[in-house]
Amino acid sequence: MVSPTRPLRGILYSGGKLVRPKGRGPLELRAVEIVPNFISSAEGSALIKLGETQVICTASLEETVPPFLKGQGRGWISSEYSMIPRSTETRTPREAVKGKQSGRTMEIQRLIGRSLRAITDPEALGERTILIDCDVIRADGGTRTASITGSMVALGIALQKLVRMHVLEKQPLRDYVAAVSVGLFGGEVLLDLDYAEDSNADVDMNVIMTGAGQLVEVQATAETTPFSKDFLADLISAAEPAIAYLVSLQKATLKLALSSA
Repeated sequence: MVSPTRPLRGILYSGGKLVRPKGRGPLELRAVEIVPNFISSAEGSALIKLGETQVICTASLEETVPPFLKGQGRGWISSEYSMIPRSTETRTPREAVKGKQSGRTMEIQRLIGRSLRAITDPEALGERTILIDCDVIRADGGTRTASITGSMVALGIALQKLVRMHVLEKQPLRDYVAAVSVGLFGGEVLLDLDYAEDSNADVDMNVIMTGAGQLVEVQATAETTPFSKDFLADLISAAEPAIAYLVSLQKATLKLALSSA
């Protein structure tokens, strides 16, 4: 791996090699922590910490569905995503003040909703909507992947509560889902890119995968040079062990949350 000729903000090198924060390896996740029941007023909630990135995820029940689903006996999962003004190094104005959401925000919240609907039985939900809110309180790369992984826990807590309360006859969850970023930086494959790495990556990709190892979505972009189908498969393979670990953490967190409920 050869360091670039120009200095890159937030990127450190030693002997021409990239030095990642806290000495983590190229295919190593940042420290991950999921705190369940973080917001007591919500049906389900979790705070996820992924390195410096932190996202509060909540799941709320509404006894209604979008107009296109009325009368079909099927439920829906929707998502909203936002970043508080000082989640970044410089203040970003609230989108509500601007009067409209950015394209990035709309794309991310649709991705979160799609990811959770992929592992949920809509008929078991009945004509109900679960609203997922993801609020980024600290952003250092990977906010969308952290939002998906944390929202899975918030959703699981909410649905289990509804089953215990006999609002739902059976558990609608069919599997787990988690997400991680992977990319190419200076000729080396890196897992779970922080902001500095993501901002300077040659290839940037987000992988969303179920607990059974099935792909829900892959978002891959060549920032500089196009890449081959074989390399795409290599990046997905690099993400798989991390997804498996995140799913195991989700399971352990849900088990803890539900045993103490």
